[in-house]
Amino acid sequence: MNSRERLQAALDHRQPDRAPVDFGATFVTGIHVSALTRLRRRLLGEPDYRVRVIEPYQMLGEVDDQLREALGIDVIGALGRKSIFGTEAKDWRPFRLFDGTECLVSGDFNATPAPEGGWYMYPEGDTSVPPSGYMPPEGYFFNAIIRQKAIDDARLDPADNTEEFDLFTESDLDYYREKIAWFDQRPEAGTILIIPGTAFGDIALVPAPWMKHPKGIRDISEWYISTRARRDYVWKVFERQCEVALKNLETLIDLFGDRIQVALVTGTDFGTQRGPFIAPRAYRDLYQPFHRQVNDFIHRHSRWKTFIHSCGSVYQLIPDFIAAGFDILNPVQCSAVDMDAQRLKHEFGRDLVFWGGGVDTQKTLAFGTPNDVYREVRERLEVFNRDGGFVFNAVHNIQGNTPVENIEALFRALRDSVS
Repeated sequence: MNSRERLQAALDHRQPDRAPVDFGATFVTGIHVSALTRLRRRLLGEPDYRVRVIEPYQMLGEVDDQLREALGIDVIGALGRKSIFGTEAKDWRPFRLFDGTECLVSGDFNATPAPEGGWYMYPEGDTSVPPSGYMPPEGYFFNAIIRQKAIDDARLDPADNTEEFDLFTESDLDYYREKIAWFDQRPEAGTILIIPGTAFGDIALVPAPWMKHPKGIRDISEWYISTRARRDYVWKVFERQCEVALKNLETLIDLFGDRIQVALVTGTDFGTQRGPFIAPRAYRDLYQPFHRQVNDFIHRHSRWKTFIHSCGSVYQLIPDFIAAGFDILNPVQCSAVDMDAQRLKHEFGRDLVFWGGGVDTQKTLAFGTPNDVYREVRERLEVFNRDGGFVFNAVHNIQGNTPVENIEALFRALRDSVS
């Protein structure tokens, strides 16, 4: 099988020749630029090669064609035109991280020293406005800065929380046409597309780090409170968001057609380490109606499979994810309560493709030995890849301080599983 055929077999719950592998195709299945730089130099040499930071919020590096081939990675993807900070992936220039990693960042990546140490980041790189992101001293990625103005309930307007949702501009369409050409140059690869505007209530997006002067409810705690205390307000926000998203989805389906196999619909997290932080009934009441609209639209108008990313213990919510029309669950956080790999595969393996769960990034990959990593990868492959329905990835992005020997052990286990 080539990579595209391998991914399609997994999506169709057929046994592929080996588990398809994704590292670098999305903002939740990537590798931090520091770890990626060490891995690339170990495998390919080129000690002066600088990896591009393609997602500056989490500082994810670009997995290029040469490295994909060396590692046996099957899936490629397209992020949005602008990052979470409103920056664009162009005009590359050198940058040095706290750990000494030499990389490339976009021309509008304007990090400035913070008085307390660390770096500030700015919406669209505009240093004349207050910063919207902060990386602590010796940190590896940014946190959003809350820029919430005082809330006056009498003046709250859902339009303030939806000004970021709009129909594609001509610049957006030009970007996607360029991505189509990029996909067409790699016809044997598996493909995934990030769908903009469909992550209802994604807490990473609520503070709007790309906006210079965000209005509405932009404080994370206040937003969570509002899903109960201002439920009608949040519903109106989701209604407007969904209306725009469906129109843009129609455009994307017309543009990309069958080039795309998977649509990443949402990265909204519904789980903690110990359990879901939203009751199934609350999910069904507020989120599921909009998820169902998006998934139904995609399934009616394309062959794309739909992908939900939700960290943590979501076992209780999985039946509702399936009822909402999702085909794929990521990151499959097996270290969380009730997320045992055997149990998940047995109970939901006929209905869901598991994309991730291949190794624990919180403990095993970051802090275990290479033997620990090798053993866990082989065990997860044995469980999840049985009868297809599995795309190998770690549990979320590989972090910057992960030992390169452990990442090598991961890929050695993948190779050995088919030898």
